[in-house]
Amino acid sequence: MVKAAERAARPARASVWLEGGATRRRGGRGGQPSGLDRERITGATVRLLDAEGLAKFSMRRLAAELSVTAMSVYWYVDTKDDLLELALDAAYGEIRLPDPDLDTTADWRTPLRALAAEYRALLVRHPWVSPLAGTFLNIGPHALDFSFAVQRIIRGTGLPAHGQTGATAAVFQFVYGFGTIEGRFAERCAAAGTSQDAYYREAMSAVVREPAVREAVDRSADLVQARGGTTVQDMRDRDFTFALELLVAGIETMVTRAATEPEG
Repeated sequence: MVKAAERAARPARASVWLEGGATRRRGGRGGQPSGLDRERITGATVRLLDAEGLAKFSMRRLAAELSVTAMSVYWYVDTKDDLLELALDAAYGEIRLPDPDLDTTADWRTPLRALAAEYRALLVRHPWVSPLAGTFLNIGPHALDFSFAVQRIIRGTGLPAHGQTGATAAVFQFVYGFGTIEGRFAERCAAAGTSQDAYYREAMSAVVREPAVREAVDRSADLVQARGGTTVQDMRDRDFTFALELLVAGIETMVTRAATEPEG
């Protein structure tokens, strides 16, 4: 077990998945607390982050949840960041990935849509995933499985190699941004003790009472009507689906362009 003073003096590790951090102290070490293991601690971390959010998370709070001392947790992880990184990868493990034997050259659109929807759902279900994904290296086993699945699908599109990372960014950074905003809004509504639809109605009522903002709302009234949907979820689903189809169409266009452009 690394002592607190030693943890403070050590330089930050780039990732728990490097330098053996993820496999350290999995068992058999004298004096380690009974009834705990890395998987149980990680699972409790995920549940606590879901219930209380990232800002309130602490090793002491986790220890209380597990009915152990904070020092007991340090038998299994060196730092709080290591534990958060383990929780992040556990969340990635919830994503349903396409069959690795699927021939994406025959149909890349269906698995791309499905994987984008899975990623969006993860970000909404666990709002804390978004800031952690933007903080850590995302090189845990589940994160890499997700990354490799994305690569297989994008390779199957027929895009030239120099355009594949851009296509990946276009689709999955869009999903990251969309899911982050959606998850934060859901989190805010839950904290306020109200539904998303009620929160939206109240916010819009307040907005239209401000003359300067009311003008902007009035100018976009036709777009809101054309958008359709009777609930916040309906509106989001319509926007997400259409935006994703724009990206699919863009990939198709770039594949055709690459096939017709002269080499060199």
